[in-house]
Amino acid sequence: MNAGMLIDNVLLGEYFPILVFLGIAIALSVFLIAASIIIGRQKPDPEKLSAYECGFPPFDDARTKFDIRFYLVAILFIIFDLEVAFLFPWAVSLGSIGLFGFWSMIVFLGVLTIGFIYEWKKGALEWE
Repeated sequence: MNAGMLIDNVLLGEYFPILVFLGIAIALSVFLIAASIIIGRQKPDPEKLSAYECGFPPFDDARTKFDIRFYLVAILFIIFDLEVAFLFPWAVSLGSIGLFGFWSMIVFLGVLTIGFIYEWKKGALEWE
């Protein structure tokens, strides 16, 4: 067995739990979506078809004025949701990265917390 195959097998072994996790998540998602389609009642009415997230009808003239706060909240959600995307690999490799990796993530979380407090104080999270 050559060194390349050995390295590939070791790396595959390290990523195997993540692949199992993704496989279970995808299978569970497909199962739940299929179950909701099969079991749930599919009877749309005007209340179900009304605008509920952004506050304006979805099929209207594109040049009308609308409230920008919905998009601001959505962008803030994406920014703070990316925090979780960085936390997962950090938590998996925490044992091998040592104190430098730990404190680097603490600084990263501190910066995000300061940004969150700033947005909160500015009123960007308020919906009137």
